Amino acid sequence: MHFTFTSPLWEWDARAAWYFVSVPEEESADIREIPRMPSGFGAVKVRATVGSSTWDTSVFPDSSEGVYILPMKKAVRLAEGIEDGDPVTVHLELLDL
Repeated sequence: MHFTFTSPLWEWDARAAWYFVSVPEEESADIREIPRMPSGFGAVKVRATVGSSTWDTSVFPDSSEGVYILPMKKAVRLAEGIEDGDPVTVHLELLDL
C-alpha cells in the first residue's frame, strides 16, 4: 500500500535536533485500519521517499495528535535541503503487510 502527502517538517520539543513529518489524519486512519502483526510502540515499517532520497524506517503513532509521525534523518534533510517548517512531499510504502 502506498501513500503520498505533503506536510511541514517540525522539530520535536522534547529532543532538539529530532525532526519529523506528520502523516495527515486521513492517511493515518487508513494505516491504522490495515491488519498486521503488533509491533513495539505501534510502529509500522515503511519505505519513505523524499525527493531523490529513499530509506527504510518506521512511522510511529503520536497519541497527542492521533496521527503517525515519520522521523526525518539528518542525511535526508541535508541532501534534500529541507529545514524546519518547510513543506515536505513524502511517498510512503508500507512494508511487511
